[in-house]
Amino acid sequence: MKRVPLFVNGEFVQSRSDTLLPVTNPVNQQVLAEVPMATATEVDLAVASAKAAFETWRLVPVAERARLMMRYQALLKEHHDELAEILSQDTGKTFEDAKGDVWRGIEVVEQAANVPSNMMGETVANVAGGIDTYSYIQPLGVVAGVTPFNFPAMIPLWMFPLAIACGNTFVLKPSEQVPLTPVRLIELFIEAGAPKGVLNMVHGGAEQVDQILNHPDIEAVSFVGSSRVGEHIYKTATAAGKRAQCMMGAKNHMVIMPDADKNATLNALVGASVGAAGQRCMAISVAVFVGDSYEWVDELQERMSTARPGVWNDAGASYGPIISKTAHQRVLGLIEKGVAQGARCLLDGRDVRVEGFPDGNWVGPTLFADVTIEMAIYQEEIFGPVLCCMRVDTLEDAIALINRCQLGNGTSIFTQSGGAARLYQSEIKVGQVGINIPIPVPLPFFSFTGWRGSFRGDLHAYGKQAVRFYTETKTITAKWTHQEPSSGSQPNMSINLR
Repeated sequence: MKRVPLFVNGEFVQSRSDTLLPVTNPVNQQVLAEVPMATATEVDLAVASAKAAFETWRLVPVAERARLMMRYQALLKEHHDELAEILSQDTGKTFEDAKGDVWRGIEVVEQAANVPSNMMGETVANVAGGIDTYSYIQPLGVVAGVTPFNFPAMIPLWMFPLAIACGNTFVLKPSEQVPLTPVRLIELFIEAGAPKGVLNMVHGGAEQVDQILNHPDIEAVSFVGSSRVGEHIYKTATAAGKRAQCMMGAKNHMVIMPDADKNATLNALVGASVGAAGQRCMAISVAVFVGDSYEWVDELQERMSTARPGVWNDAGASYGPIISKTAHQRVLGLIEKGVAQGARCLLDGRDVRVEGFPDGNWVGPTLFADVTIEMAIYQEEIFGPVLCCMRVDTLEDAIALINRCQLGNGTSIFTQSGGAARLYQSEIKVGQVGINIPIPVPLPFFSFTGWRGSFRGDLHAYGKQAVRFYTETKTITAKWTHQEPSSGSQPNMSINLR
């Protein structure tokens, strides 16, 4: 059985750990490899490697660091489809979905190649008589990333390229469920010319993450995943004096106004709810129909019924399986709760089958109508191809409903009214808003800006905010004169810059 290696000090190495977990293909339960839970010594070695490399990497000119990222993004593009195929085996995603995962990561690497302009400080000459003040943007040191199963290319590429381009060194802890894609990402990073120790990778679960969070030589931690784990990571990291950036759970609503383009809206709603099997933090899981638009639910049912799960290379499949048996059972259990609590189940995906793959973690598209806020299917993040439909009378009612939700990752509104759209974007308490766009994930020169219970931290992922997250500002106040040195012995007690 293939064992997934660690990556420490520029080399892939086999862990000495006796604790191994299977890496399972969710399509057929085939064990693809075994992933080791790294020992405490191995985690320490990875951090020590990053710490030693930082002493030289931080001195590398920022333009040279940017050129490394340019070479890396070129290799990622060259191997785009190969990466997508590995990712499909890792996660069960369809090939098209996997290609999108890889491409969105490449976009962030391209932005990392633009890092010099974002590393520029500020200066003011002659802030006082003969005194100048200027600032430098400098790296933190060793930083770490803990990444989830659902985007094994995109999320690591959100983190380590930009952190390293800023002059830091990095320790990556990818999801133990999908470690094969990160291995290939690292191989290409080596090929691009990355120095030893700049990037390291360890595998593990809660024990290894806690060691990273409490390690005295790690300055900052970035995380994407569930709310429960994210809250723990944020509290633990900040208590240990580290910066933390935690992108967490979501319950994303799409508001449908009666004046919306029905055809475009329903097509967008189907894709946004069942795409990637609903296993993405920006998936639309609640459709809020305003007024008469609720009459569109029957047609939504017809369109959603045409979506179907399938294997990665099935060109007609809309999405793949749920990642694990445990997650699969959780989704089925929530569907069952929805039925028991009185929601009207228009499409029930619990008994779906995919020919030739009876052991896959399949869930068919599932549609509920007449959902209320007390129901478990509304209260919990399902993370499956399940859409809940609700009706409100006015746009103001929709805004109030969404603002009561504790999570604020993404939302969208479909309308032909500029006034309605403007009111919505102004009053909604959600960090990422789409107007006639179902999944408003920003391009990487902006930042990924979830709010409220969907985010813990002060600075968001990628874009300019991530540069600030991975750097510190040093401000210098200097006075230079052409006068002869003073011969007086009286000390200068003044601190006024006048």
